[in-house]
Amino acid sequence: MGLIIRSSAIHAAGCYTTTAIRKGARVAQYTGHPITKRQADKTYNDSVLTYLFGLGDGKIVIDGHSTAMFINHSCAANCETRELRDKVWIVAIRNIEPGEEITYDYCLYDGGDDEAHCNCGAATCRRTMYSPQEVKTRLKTTGKLAKS
Repeated sequence: MGLIIRSSAIHAAGCYTTTAIRKGARVAQYTGHPITKRQADKTYNDSVLTYLFGLGDGKIVIDGHSTAMFINHSCAANCETRELRDKVWIVAIRNIEPGEEITYDYCLYDGGDDEAHCNCGAATCRRTMYSPQEVKTRLKTTGKLAKS
């Protein structure tokens, strides 16, 4: 399957398929250097842009360096992530047509004070990249998405 990086209406650049992808197919592997969450927090504390992917319980993250790092968030995603034998795969959750942007729901759970605004434009957009559970928790404890 062919993937290309080009401009995206969701966020600057995005990953698009040049061929049809069938439901259940592995689209890309999220690769990079594994580092501890503590190292990531220290390294990227003042960075506006990061390509980090939390593994398992979030104590280890992948510092992304692959095509998959350009896959944008969408609340109505066509893919999801799966951890298989210590590897992270982006897998199609429906058939995807050539030319479509590849997306998955980031389901963020640890963003500090950031509101993690979503720009996906989906009819079902929840206006944030936080997971539905994290949204409920933040609204219940603080009454807003950003921590006080």
